[in-house]
Amino acid sequence: MKSLQTPSFWQTLQWVMNPIKFMEENFKKYGDVFSVNVSTEIVFVNHPQGIQELLTTDPKNSTSGASNHLLEPLLGANSLIILTGDRHQRQRQLLLPPFHGERVMGYAQLIQEISDRAIAQLTPGSVITMRKLSQEITLQVILNTVFGIASGKRYEKISELLAFALDLLASPIKMTLLYFPKLQKDLGSWSPWGQFVRKRREIDDLLMAEIQERRANFDPERGDILNLLLTAKDAEGQGMSDVEIKDELLTLLFAGHETTATAIAWAVYWLYSRPDVLAKVKEEIATLGDTPDLLALQKLPYLQAFCAETLRIYPVAMLTFPRCYQKPVSIMGEEQPIGSNLMGCIYLVHRREDIYPQADQFRPERFLERKYSAYEFLPFGGGNRRCIGDALAMLEMKISLASILKYDWELAEAGPVKPQRRGVTLSPKTGIRIKFLGKAKTGEVLADKQTAGIV
Repeated sequence: MKSLQTPSFWQTLQWVMNPIKFMEENFKKYGDVFSVNVSTEIVFVNHPQGIQELLTTDPKNSTSGASNHLLEPLLGANSLIILTGDRHQRQRQLLLPPFHGERVMGYAQLIQEISDRAIAQLTPGSVITMRKLSQEITLQVILNTVFGIASGKRYEKISELLAFALDLLASPIKMTLLYFPKLQKDLGSWSPWGQFVRKRREIDDLLMAEIQERRANFDPERGDILNLLLTAKDAEGQGMSDVEIKDELLTLLFAGHETTATAIAWAVYWLYSRPDVLAKVKEEIATLGDTPDLLALQKLPYLQAFCAETLRIYPVAMLTFPRCYQKPVSIMGEEQPIGSNLMGCIYLVHRREDIYPQADQFRPERFLERKYSAYEFLPFGGGNRRCIGDALAMLEMKISLASILKYDWELAEAGPVKPQRRGVTLSPKTGIRIKFLGKAKTGEVLADKQTAGIV
């Protein structure tokens, strides 16, 4: 198998600082499967066939892989993302019910109210950063759905601490703290790692206080996710411990709003870079009337295609979660040695010209013209480690966009916006600066033309 020959330190630094350049250059050199050493050795699988083989191999033959443990300081040792084997399957089964079926649609009205309220507070003529607005919306959604709370000192404190802790690891430079463990030195509250450790401890204390208070005063009428976790039982009738619940709540809070906020920001960028696409989305939503039925909104074909293309061109997650195999496996006809960490490269698969012609062009119509397999289009990963919040994320994305489109906006970027690493995700480098113009004019005709913004 082809492997990068440069020192591990240099590979890790390149991967952290400029992941897109790192992926694209190595794909051109080494093709569909290649090995890198970024803190640990990882095999990048960049072909749908290889990804299918990777994701359909018996999960009992794999662990979560060493690279997942980079996230342990952020999420805790009991996070679904960190766990492997039977423990992973147990926690996944306990966590799945709140995120699927009718229960997810039960959050629709809440998402609309939160989105409408956040946008209504803006002043016409002001220039804002869309990613900050979308993060405000998604944070409120996740806190409401997880805790059933929308106000109060604990709510405000959790919001503040989450935002602060995430910002501590947001930039590529700050992410070196996770990829280079030797930098994880607590030198006091003034040091970067010391700051992070203290904020994480405060979040832990707040979450444990909430869990213990809710256990002591359990209200069976509450329908939030924390209540469901407090009562969830596995096949042996065992529930989750307070520490297990705390780490799963951390995972939902950190992963459940950051990623969706980024996807919404990218969606707004593409809408207002492409007036032709904006016109089609607005026209389709308008067919539902002044007060769209939220279930009908989810089924709009062009809106679905638009959201899919947004998640394709710059997938928020660049890689699937790793699999570390305990027995030899064959990927693309090549046997991988025991202990190999294999990851599907979502970004590179989404940019393959043989699957997505003119892959660097934003074109929602491609999702109306053909159906892509789960190994060609996989913005939420796949297999037994597919994101459990995928349905909620798509619901938030569509409803938030419908709320945003009740108003007029004007992109305030000087040119095309490029992606940049934010934590473990790809986020718009500028956050998407946009001018809020106020309530949309009825009967407005949008010019059917393309403008800047094509990458």
